[in-house]
Parts: sequence; structure tokens; C-alpha cells
Amino acid sequence: MKNQNEAPEHAALEQASVRQYCKTVRVPAIGANFVSLAEQAVKENQTHIRYLEALLQVESEERDRHAIANRTRDAQLPRLKTLEEFDFGKAPQIPAAKIRELAEGGYIERSEPVVLIGECGTGKSHLATGLCVAACRQKRRARFTTAAALVNELVEAKQNNQVRRVMARWMKYELIALDEVGYVPLADIGAEFLFQVISDRAEKAALIVTTNLPFSEWTSVFPNPRLCKALLDRITDRAHIIETNVKARAADAPRHGGKRTVSFLRHEQIYQSDVVFRTGNAAFSGIVPVPSSR
Repeated sequence: MKNQNEAPEHAALEQASVRQYCKTVRVPAIGANFVSLAEQAVKENQTHIRYLEALLQVESEERDRHAIANRTRDAQLPRLKTLEEFDFGKAPQIPAAKIRELAEGGYIERSEPVVLIGECGTGKSHLATGLCVAACRQKRRARFTTAAALVNELVEAKQNNQVRRVMARWMKYELIALDEVGYVPLADIGAEFLFQVISDRAEKAALIVTTNLPFSEWTSVFPNPRLCKALLDRITDRAHIIETNVKARAADAPRHGGKRTVSFLRHEQIYQSDVVFRTGNAAFSGIVPVPSSR
């Protein structure tokens, strides 16, 4: 006659063996949940296939959570801010529907830039961070940085003969959010590095830029007019341009290469700048002046 303690001991050994196999094949969520899911399967009279499906589902969901957490950590966000936390009711000039459309990630797949223009405190960085978080939730590789930090990293890399390696690392990101462009004037080498990063991503990978300056004033940051023009050509080509501190409306934008650029700033004032930059086959003027916060 079997000892009455043999059954629970045998079950414990089986469970320990299953957990060890789960550890070996690296399915920790199954190892942590197979007992409770088995009990649930018995209570609900589930089939073996349904039980297996439940095991795989819990493992898949756990892997998704880890992947999103890792992507969010690697993005190096200054602080975690989501689009759900952004109060569009207090910023009616910002097109909420457009921001939510961008959050779906289509612009990343199409390698289109997003430009957020406005004074300090109008939500540019929050929106850029929120779009990065949205990309991370889609398990995309994103990275948030300031223009000054990126330039400093590349200048240091030049001193160590590592520019090519650093540039290659930045190109691996599906999305880069470049914050505070225009806050600090750049030396020639810094401007050239920034141009190189943006130029390398043109039509290849998505970019978000936040700036407190209208395009007509970018020469104060990029004193070389040819470089400034070339930089704006790449940033505004097929770009989604959103102003955060002046009421804007959607309107037709110029075509470039047969594709329509999306902009929320094409009103009559946009063409009043003295400086006109050419994007593709259409003239693109500096945006209606925004009072500088500097």
C-alpha cells in the first residue's frame, strides 16, 4: 500500500522538474504560472490545447512587458511622460487628433520628421517624450536627447577617433527625439555634426525635433547659411510641423517628390518672413515669428 504522503511529494517533484525545464528553455512566466493555470483548467474543464494556449499567452504577455520596459529604459527619457497625461484641454491650439495619429507610428514606418515649434513651457518636450513612449510601447528602438548633448557626444567621439562608431550607433534607432534645437548657438563643428546626424536619417529613419525658434531665426544657431538651408531642407521634407503656442490650422502643404507634406502652420502669416528656404520644388518660408524665451 502506498504511503499517503507519496502523492504530494511526487507532485512537488514534478513541479520542481517543470520549473527547471522552464528555466532551461527560458520561459519564466510559464514556470511561475503553470500550477495555477492547471488548477484553473481543471475547474473550467478546459482542453489540453486551451491550457497550452493559456501558458503561451502568459509567457508572450510577460515578454512584451519586458520588451517595452527595456525599450523605455534604453530611450533615456529625462522623465516618463505619456500622451495620456497631456492636457489637450488646456492647449487647444495643439491638434490632439494629429498627435494621436502620430502616436500610432505611421510616421516612423515612413521615416518622416516631426517638428514641434513653440516657446518654453508650451508642451514640446512632453509631446516629444510621449511620442517616444508610444514608440517604445510598439517595441521600437527610440532615443531621446538634447541637441547639445548629442553634439557634445560627437565632439568627444571625434577627439577619440570614434565618430563613425558613434554615428552608426545612433542610426540603429528607429526614432530619435532631438530636444532643444536652437536653445544654444553651435560652433561650426557642432552644427556640422548635427547636420550629419539629421542628413543621415533623411528618408531612412524618423526624427522628432523640438525648437523654440521659427525657421527664419535658425541662422542665429547655425551661422553658416548654406548649412542652415540644407539642414532645414532635410528637417522639413515630408515633415509633420506642429506649433504649440500659436493657434494653428491644417492646410495644404507643398508637395515634394510627389508626396504631400503635412503641416499645421500653412496660414497666411507663414510667408511673411524675410528668409525663404526651398524645400523640394516649393518655397518654404520661415514660420511666423515666435517670441524667443531666451
